Formats: sequence, C-alpha cells, structure tokens
Amino acid sequence: MATVRYDGADLYYASCGQGEPLLLLHGNGEDSSYFCGQIPSLKKHYRVIVMDTRGHGRSGRGEGQLNFTRFARDAAAVLDALGLSSAHVLGYSDGGNTAIRLALDAPERVRSLILNGANLDPSGIKWTVQTPIVLGYGLCRLIGLCDAGAREKAGILGLMVHHPHVRPSELSAIRVPTLVIAGEHDAVRQRHTEQIAGSIPHARLRIIPGGSHAVAAQKPAAFNRELLQFLQSL
Repeated sequence: MATVRYDGADLYYASCGQGEPLLLLHGNGEDSSYFCGQIPSLKKHYRVIVMDTRGHGRSGRGEGQLNFTRFARDAAAVLDALGLSSAHVLGYSDGGNTAIRLALDAPERVRSLILNGANLDPSGIKWTVQTPIVLGYGLCRLIGLCDAGAREKAGILGLMVHHPHVRPSELSAIRVPTLVIAGEHDAVRQRHTEQIAGSIPHARLRIIPGGSHAVAAQKPAAFNRELLQFLQSL
C-alpha cells in the first residue's frame, strides 16, 4: 500500500502478484476493494494494481471539479509512481469511463482495455437507475449549501448526472485489443454497450447471463473466466 502526491491530492494505490501489469479502476462511490473477487485469480498471472479514485476511499480529493480527464491523469500518475510505462486496464462503471479517457488521451499507456459497464453519456443509463441518482444529486446540492460533506457527495454523483460526453466516432481511435463486458441486466442499456463495442475496432463483446451492473462482484467466476480468456489470448 502506498500513495503518490499528484494534482493536489494523495492517491492511494497497491499492487500484488507478478507478470504484466494490470490496472483495475473501480466505479462511482466505491473503492478498490470492489475487486476483491478478482484479485486472487488475477494475481496468479499478472501484477495487479488497484487504486482509489480521487475523492473516493483512501485517496484525497484536492481542489477543483472531478472529471474523467482528471481521473485518467491520476491513473497515469500511479503508473509513473510504479515505474510503468503502460498496463492492461480494466475499468468498471465510472472506472470504465476513466479507462476510455486514458486510452484516448494517452494511448501509449494502455496495452489492452477491458470495459465493464461503461457509458459514453448519461443517456446510456436506464432511467430507472438514473432517476434516483438525479434526485439524490439535487438533494445533495441543496444540503450542500450549508454542509461540506453533502457538497462533496454532490460532486461525485454529478459525474453520473452530467458526464461523460464521448462521441461514438471518437472510439475509432482506440487501437488496442478491447473487451467490452456487461451483465445481462446491467444498469447501462444493452444497445448502448453494443454501440461501444461496435465503435472500437475489433472489440469483443461479452454479455454475462443473469448478471447485473456489478457483475464482477455478483458473478466473479464467470467474469474472471471471460477476463482471463481475453487477456491470455493477447
């Protein structure tokens, strides 16, 4: 366990295992412990690197607004701290959105890309999921007028309300091997997930039957099988 100081915040990260580096990026409102169902299997084959996203878990927030461009730079800073020029990158949910941004902004840092439950814009989220998020965001903004904790929570929820904004055509610039993976009952609309896979050259698409948005936690054996099959085919 360690931290790297970058852009006004201490960013927490840890690594275990040996082999090619594999960076895991968690979702909104979570921390790196989300991947507890993946690490034991992955570390047998890879050097697994986890980090807590800025403003989440054990990482500081720093000043200014949270956004995926900033998160992608944070991920690159963690790789730099470990002396790594590049890594395979697995991103879940908002971590997937960060992974997309990293692949677009710094393609030399990404060896391969695994996108689980990512979205290109807020419309990709099912309204039954997005509506409570929007309501919670509005409430946190209101309470945040007099409460710092609520203001910080609003900043995190705002990532799902207002971001990301990636055009499908931008994804054609991603040239690394890519796996797009989602649960059958994901919070992201399946046609949106299919659009992501269809917009990245030669991307593979896998839908795990019965899986939810948190399919890696819900069905770790099935998820890990797809993940390792992809990585070991490279």
